Amino acid sequence: MLVAPVAAALALSLAPLAASNAATPAVAGAAVARAVAASPVTAALPVMTFKMNGKSVSVGGSLKSGAVRIAFIVTGEAMGQPGLVRIDNGVSLSQFFAGFAAAGQDPNNLYGLGQIVMSTQANKGTSSVFVNLTPGRYVALDLGTSSGRPPFTVFTVSKAKHPAALPKPGATIAAIEFGFRGATVLHQGEMVRWANPGFLVHMIFGIQAPNLATANKIAALLKAGNDNAAQSLAIGFYGWDGALSHGESFQSVISQPKGFWVIACFMDTQDHREHTTLGMEKVIQIVK
Repeated sequence: MLVAPVAAALALSLAPLAASNAATPAVAGAAVARAVAASPVTAALPVMTFKMNGKSVSVGGSLKSGAVRIAFIVTGEAMGQPGLVRIDNGVSLSQFFAGFAAAGQDPNNLYGLGQIVMSTQANKGTSSVFVNLTPGRYVALDLGTSSGRPPFTVFTVSKAKHPAALPKPGATIAAIEFGFRGATVLHQGEMVRWANPGFLVHMIFGIQAPNLATANKIAALLKAGNDNAAQSLAIGFYGWDGALSHGESFQSVISQPKGFWVIACFMDTQDHREHTTLGMEKVIQIVK
């Protein structure tokens, strides 16, 4: 009976704009994945595997605290939406899932039960993110299914004697009430940290535009609350950060097409205003 709470609380609340649309493919994604795995900086990191096929989720490899490279292996579906939620200390599994059901479409109701420590997009094949795991119990989910019942598994991270450290990012983009801080130019192949220093849960969702003028128009339409018109101008989408709780962050390597993108947070306030209408949209550029 654990599936229903997950479906109710996460499948709806963490699905970004245009999740049903074809996502923008990574640039030479397989080559980037191989380069990331072979990099001297990242090759020494412990590897946790996160396998998804649209029907089930399995976790393996290193389940120790500290920095890990999470290797997503997606089969059986065009795109997975992996997420990790750390259950708070003192909260039982039954309490966690009972509260999850009551969270409804507002992931901020997870506070006191658990923390969303990572949520991203993983296209079919192999890709990676880098996360600093703390000891505790976690729920791993794949939100890419359209069945309304996202697959999940529960696992435990034990304390490492000598925890690894995350590699230093080349850039950081942080989501906070109500805007984005940090880099405005990202480089293909660059390690970027996605962070939430804010109090509320935020996402960092990317909307690809054909040029700067259109990117500015998309941002203005989002600010005005006209999501459909903004979406009609886009040429691609990518969910770098599907949702993060307060104080959480993770890292990934930029492999998306160069050009102009609008980053946005489509979470809602308690009075049902989209964060985009409060200023959480920003034009950035990806270059070689």
